[in-house]
Amino acid sequence: VLRGIESAEDLELQLVVTGMHLSPEFGLTYQQIEADGFSITRKVEMPLSSDSAAGITKSTGLGLIGFADAFESLKPDVVVMLGDRFELLAAASASLFATLPIAHIHGGEVTTGAFDEAIRHSITKMSHLHFTSTETYRQRVIQLGEHPDRVFDVGAPGLDNIHRLELLDRDALEEAIGLVLGSRSLLVTWHPVTLEPGKTQEQFQTLLNTLKNLDDVKLIFTKANADTQGRVINRMIDDYVTARRDTTVAHTSLGQLRYLSTLKHVDGVVGNSSSGIIEAPSLCTGTVNIGDRQRGRVRA
Repeated sequence: VLRGIESAEDLELQLVVTGMHLSPEFGLTYQQIEADGFSITRKVEMPLSSDSAAGITKSTGLGLIGFADAFESLKPDVVVMLGDRFELLAAASASLFATLPIAHIHGGEVTTGAFDEAIRHSITKMSHLHFTSTETYRQRVIQLGEHPDRVFDVGAPGLDNIHRLELLDRDALEEAIGLVLGSRSLLVTWHPVTLEPGKTQEQFQTLLNTLKNLDDVKLIFTKANADTQGRVINRMIDDYVTARRDTTVAHTSLGQLRYLSTLKHVDGVVGNSSSGIIEAPSLCTGTVNIGDRQRGRVRA
């Protein structure tokens, strides 16, 4: 999407970066954005003092202030946003109050196990243009009251990167992630099930106990996001990997190239990340999707 905007002669890209991209705890991934050749126009800080409900609420409030200032200064004609993160709720609210039209990507999807569900549909109602990833989701956006002429089924734009990028071969990937893959290897990602906050630790511990019983399997963990109790999960990952350094590795963020390359070379994906539903099938990699976090999404 960003490259398409950049290449259009009649468009100017203003890139505003926020949330986990600016956090040392989550890998300062704005640097990867710059390494990909993009200039960041504005950074909106949303410091997360804790991963409690109160901490995330306060972070969203700070984001609302930051986006209000950014939009007042930049004066964009359209605000393009993808997804359903709480950080986007701040950006969408600021856009709404500034009467800036929103072009929303990946609306209409259903994930009944997370508060992303409510955020996603809220952003849909704030948006003017809608770009969905399937016809099923297009119809849901229309059912929410949006005019059909402003709702377009364009597919998942992230899948374009699978064809655009030259993915790493197995040897290069092993060097990049710091682990030699085995005869069987799994990519493991577990994010908080935010509508069941009291069960996060119990659910993930059950998964870890199961993984312990697998013989001759290498594990690549990617850490949880900044949702409620995400830090609990990340501490559990660190403890698990520390005791099994010969067969496991954990990364705060693999970045786009390493992540897609890992998807290509592992034997399966385990956990509750949307990438197991959206990207993995395009690389012919199977997914063991666990729990309710992705319940409602269209499956391959």
